[in-house]
Amino acid sequence: MSKTYSIKEIYYTLQGEGFHSGRPAIFCRFSGCNLWSGREEDRSSAVCKFCDTNFWGTDGENGGKYSAESLSEKILELWPLADKPFIVFTGGEPALQLDEPLITELKKYKSEIAIETNGTLELPDGIDWICMSPKANTEIVVTKGQEMKIIYPQEGIDPLDFIGYDYEHLYIQPMDNPLRDENTIQAIEFCKQYPKYKLSIQSHKYLNIP
Repeated sequence: MSKTYSIKEIYYTLQGEGFHSGRPAIFCRFSGCNLWSGREEDRSSAVCKFCDTNFWGTDGENGGKYSAESLSEKILELWPLADKPFIVFTGGEPALQLDEPLITELKKYKSEIAIETNGTLELPDGIDWICMSPKANTEIVVTKGQEMKIIYPQEGIDPLDFIGYDYEHLYIQPMDNPLRDENTIQAIEFCKQYPKYKLSIQSHKYLNIP
């Protein structure tokens, strides 16, 4: 019996942050995370308390239960070309569900596959772009990839502790909370002081891109 994937939402947009900022992409958000249940009543006891993403359930745009085949078909249906979709798997924590059978199915369409992960779970083979965003009080096992994006400032996280990880691009991204403007100033100053890091801005929130 084939595996069923629980999807919160799937939509076509522009990547708003990090290395691929401005690039058209299909975002596929898996339901569920290993650092927070997604329920507000559990936030105070969560490992990651600042997440602002709704990843609970399957009630978002194009959300539902999919097989590898039907999920691939839905993704390609949203892409304006016949093949070669750029797909960003996110969550929650996509590494809980993304696996080699799904990747194999997507590769039939010459897909370019990216993942946005908290780095606490091993990843399957076949992912083209790994973006890892470490969270405090976790054990990071994904120490190699293309992009590391650290939410800043984050209690319990010192970005300098991660410079030795094997990532091609290092980003500092201001935490989006009521202190966002202050956080942005701090992030800018950090990057100026430690130029191995570049600034990542969530441009989609400023431009109202879904």
